[in-house]
Amino acid sequence: MAYLNKNTAPLTAKTAAHLLRRATFGPTQQEIQDFVGLTPTQAVQKLIANVSVTLDSSQPIDLDAASPGFGNTYIGLPFNLSREFDLSIYVSYWWVGLMTEQNGKPSLLEKLTAFWQNHWVVVQTEIGDYRMIYQYLQLLRHSCLGNFRTLAIEMTKNAGMLLYQNGNTNEKEHPNENYARELQELFVVGQKDFYGNLNYTEQDVKEAARVLTGWEVVNHRVVNSISVDAKFTPTRHDTESKTFSAKYLSKSIAGRSGSSAGLDELTDLINILLEHPETPKFLCRKLYRWYVNPNVTEEIENNVIIPLAQIFAGSQNNYAIQPILEILLTSDIFYDQANIGAITKAPADLLVGTVRFFNQPVPNIKTDSAAFKELIEWMKRGIRIMQQDILDHPSVFGYPPYYQIGYSKNWINGATLYQRGEYTDSFVWPWKQIKPGYKLGIDILAWVKSLQPNFSDVAGTPAITCVDVLNGLTKNLFAVDLFQSQRDFLIDTIMMQGISRNSWIIEWNGYRSNPSNENNTNACRYRCQVLMEYMLRMAEYHIF
Repeated sequence: MAYLNKNTAPLTAKTAAHLLRRATFGPTQQEIQDFVGLTPTQAVQKLIANVSVTLDSSQPIDLDAASPGFGNTYIGLPFNLSREFDLSIYVSYWWVGLMTEQNGKPSLLEKLTAFWQNHWVVVQTEIGDYRMIYQYLQLLRHSCLGNFRTLAIEMTKNAGMLLYQNGNTNEKEHPNENYARELQELFVVGQKDFYGNLNYTEQDVKEAARVLTGWEVVNHRVVNSISVDAKFTPTRHDTESKTFSAKYLSKSIAGRSGSSAGLDELTDLINILLEHPETPKFLCRKLYRWYVNPNVTEEIENNVIIPLAQIFAGSQNNYAIQPILEILLTSDIFYDQANIGAITKAPADLLVGTVRFFNQPVPNIKTDSAAFKELIEWMKRGIRIMQQDILDHPSVFGYPPYYQIGYSKNWINGATLYQRGEYTDSFVWPWKQIKPGYKLGIDILAWVKSLQPNFSDVAGTPAITCVDVLNGLTKNLFAVDLFQSQRDFLIDTIMMQGISRNSWIIEWNGYRSNPSNENNTNACRYRCQVLMEYMLRMAEYHIF
């Protein structure tokens, strides 16, 4: 197998859908069509070029219809403590809206931001300051394709991270080791290598904590304050030298004093961590699990992770993120048949992807704020009850299916399977009104009608068959091809419920002859609805 060799085959509908499902939160049918015929390199460059389209296109909006600020941004205004909870929630609504937006410009931005947000975890409800969570999220969005070295430095002195990991209480007289530990265990080096050997020692945690003394947060939850930020206070900093273990080749960081000491020592610390031989492998392994396959075998470690890590940390690349994504998303291993349909969809991929796949309109956050809130609130609630609460991870480790044994399969369990089906059913049996004239869901009869040439010419045009209906409704729906036995089951048992396929022809032509006849119309609609309901619940357990 060629592994990281560049795949040059023009994208088919199947491989275009595969790329767009993994690199975004799911494609529309039009986006899949637009990418067919591009080479993987051309497609990935297009996804990168589109990042700038949405990077600064909007801000969170006050979505409380009773508020004087309804429909306007509150970012940059004096801090409102009495509304902190709601305004924090609206930051997450804004982000889910960006994931779902259909602007014809699919990009890597939000899916890659979600990767880093699950990597550099900061939990919204523990911060209690909507300005900090917005600032943190914007740092991730603007840095997601940049340089990991820079991102690690900026994230370490980010106000939200300092508060979440108690870095703001870390001072020379009372060192706090929380962030120093997580920086090595979860954020940069990784606790263990592929074979289970520890990558650092307790001495390294203590020394790193000493390096990081002196940082604190300014204006956290201060009423009427305009900005919230981090600052370095030299008098709180440990100015003695710090020496690390043999795991880091016994390197030392010279103690410093003065206003620049915090950033200077922090930069030295990040450089030491990045020089650890396991650091690039740890990060590339996580990217591979996110984009390609959660299962990293020894074969993959040797032929994908290690070569990719060498490029990542090499002097020419110097921890630039974008080139690594380009290599990974254009590689033979990414398009290998074994990796198509190898990941169980996370709740955000499932629900956001379904909204996008069925081309459900996303109301404009600013000009149609009430409808925007109605849609996104419903989506975010569904994602939360399926155990992926956006910006509110259960722990600093992130969402369990990204690190526990079994990985993405853990999204499906006794508590979530029912909810996954309930939410996808909502698109087949529409009930959720977003605003007058817009009910969320598929007009499935109109969809099937579009498959019929010359709909009204019953005598001159043969009726579409059950197979035609199945082919139309499954177009780009499944990551993997259905077996013929599965196709027959869907038609004969689910759609036709045991009666002859010819009965569909009779009912369909009856509907074509007289669309106002409720019996044939309802019969055709019902057969298509139960078929689509089952297919959405099936969808190979929502794999992608």
